[in-house]
Amino acid sequence: MIVCIAEKPSVAKDIAKILGAIHRKDGYFEGNGYQVTWTFGHLCTLKEPHDYNPNYKYWNLEDLPIIPSSFGIKLIANRGIEKQFKIIETLVAKSDEVINCGDAGQEGELIQRWVLLKAKCKAPIKRLWISSLTEQSIQEGFQNLKDSSSYENLYAAGSARAIGDWLLGINATRLFTKKFGVNKTLLSIGRVQTPTLAMIVQRQKEIDSFVVEEYWELKTIYKDTEFNADIDRLKSQDKANKGLEYLKKYPLIILSFEIKEGREKNPRLFDLTSLQVEANKKYGFSAENTLKLAQSLYEEKYITYPRVDTTYLSEDLYPKITNILSNLKPYENFINSLLNNPLPKSKNVFDDTKVTDHHAIIPTHISPTNLSSDENKIYDLIARRFIAAFYPECKISNTLVTAKVGEVPFKTSGKQILELGWRELYKNERKDNNGNGEKILPIFIKGETGSHEPFIHQGKTTPPKPYTEASLLRAMETAGKQVDDEEMRELLKDNGIGRPSTRANIIETLLKRNYIEKKKKNIYASLAGISLIDTIQNELLKSAELTGVWEKKLRLIEKGEYKLDIFKEELILMVKEITNEVKASNYKKISTESVSTYKREKNNSLPQNKKTVINDKLLCPKCKSNTLIAGKSAFGCSDFKNCNFKIPFVIYGKKLTYKQLNDLVTKGKTSKIKGFKSPTENNFFEDILCLDDNFRIIFGNENLKIE
Repeated sequence: MIVCIAEKPSVAKDIAKILGAIHRKDGYFEGNGYQVTWTFGHLCTLKEPHDYNPNYKYWNLEDLPIIPSSFGIKLIANRGIEKQFKIIETLVAKSDEVINCGDAGQEGELIQRWVLLKAKCKAPIKRLWISSLTEQSIQEGFQNLKDSSSYENLYAAGSARAIGDWLLGINATRLFTKKFGVNKTLLSIGRVQTPTLAMIVQRQKEIDSFVVEEYWELKTIYKDTEFNADIDRLKSQDKANKGLEYLKKYPLIILSFEIKEGREKNPRLFDLTSLQVEANKKYGFSAENTLKLAQSLYEEKYITYPRVDTTYLSEDLYPKITNILSNLKPYENFINSLLNNPLPKSKNVFDDTKVTDHHAIIPTHISPTNLSSDENKIYDLIARRFIAAFYPECKISNTLVTAKVGEVPFKTSGKQILELGWRELYKNERKDNNGNGEKILPIFIKGETGSHEPFIHQGKTTPPKPYTEASLLRAMETAGKQVDDEEMRELLKDNGIGRPSTRANIIETLLKRNYIEKKKKNIYASLAGISLIDTIQNELLKSAELTGVWEKKLRLIEKGEYKLDIFKEELILMVKEITNEVKASNYKKISTESVSTYKREKNNSLPQNKKTVINDKLLCPKCKSNTLIAGKSAFGCSDFKNCNFKIPFVIYGKKLTYKQLNDLVTKGKTSKIKGFKSPTENNFFEDILCLDDNFRIIFGNENLKIE
């Protein structure tokens, strides 16, 4: 008897029907020489600390780090799981062959391997590897079964990930909770969770410390077209007024008028992250919700496997594309023009070197019916992107006009779409009287001149934008680097933190633990999240870039280019170093209710007229034993009577931000600060602030004492 083990009952039912196992039994299907059973996702998990030593049930600093000599697995304590495992164990024990039909990915491999390991399977094991659940795909998969040994590296990578998360999560969470937590505050640390939170906290602090500055720009209207002065923004209204008076004296002269035709490349097919990003931008869907909807469409056989990190198709799929396109009935008006000509075989779509376990997410040849509203939105994103990949490129016209008024340079630019190409799929989303949403300029002639209408535009600098799930997913994908170019993003994927299938869960975990909060689409760090990151001094735990290096090693294990044992040794060494460092540290205990009590005011400066602790870790640099507090007009040592250290809220007309205060106290100097007002002249200057040997505040460049 051949036993097939799928990851879900619904998938087992589809496989059983195709194999002829039509008789329903308790926990499996049987027939035609096959028994088809299933798991419910994870049936097994790594053993917990107390499974190795009963004393580990209690959290004690002295027991850390906890490093088992070898890692074991156990069944998850659940009656339904225990019953289903017993059925699998019985079937496997009597089998002649076992076929692993789990999801074709790292997590799916790990789920099934643990079950077979726990069941002590001795029968030969084969692997079904498919990218969609259509009947055709399943049949082709069973015709091309591979030996389980072909996926040893995939299993090793899954094991390394699970063990790494266990080692760091168990030890670091217990370590920081017992060392720094008070009032039973749990300080949760994770290999991917913590650097993700650190990125959000860093962005939060940049926003909180941002000081809004006014600026003025010179603009003018000529031939109903707005031109911008090609000079730096002006920092005072007086200069802007003088500039405006100057512009009124001279006509505008056109220096150049350039039109360059170009092309906009087709958007890449979706991987999971880009699908989640697009769904968040367009519909506000959370990453987790998008994954659930995509998984549902996959199980309904309407799209291919969604938990992928490539935007390419394998070259052997090319002959099947026409059939898939011809079955996308709701999009016939877009497809008919494609089917009249041979489809292009672009390297931007088909590239075997960019495809590993799976190809990009595309529709199957089965046309969907009875989709929910949200399922339809996700399917529409995937289908349109798929069709757009085979359309011609979009032809555009870029226009750049340069001019001058007196000696002041001006410029304006515009873009016109000449041929929609792939944008035909999205033309209803682009709104203006030309249907393309772009600024179209009139014709200008070099050397022409005429009167114009100059004016002043007054604006304010804006802080960095909070993360949305879309921008956070991109930041996780590129280990915190801000990358807009799709090709560059592809190169950085190996160093991204987390996997496409786990990033949504990381964000949800941070939300559930109240380390972050969502307001509409925006994500903000909570006081609890800021407190936790402020407490962690070891950069290894919160560096997105370093975590990205670990992720790359996991991918190398998957490719057979790195060893699981070496990865484990590196993690164990790191955990030991962190444990020893934190045990020896003398940072103050924290609670998530009390730390980072500074309030955000409209001007984003630190609190004023409030005698409050700024941060329980920010010690007075002079006495090094007391915290800083905010008084009526200055930050000062909480033991000011004996210590006398203080920093004024406002120095030469400039309010200090949290970051500037933090740098001054911890580093002894700030970075260059703009906006100091001279007491003798009516102008502004920039400088750095320093603490001298007597802990007085001085300007770095002028050695001037600040009272």
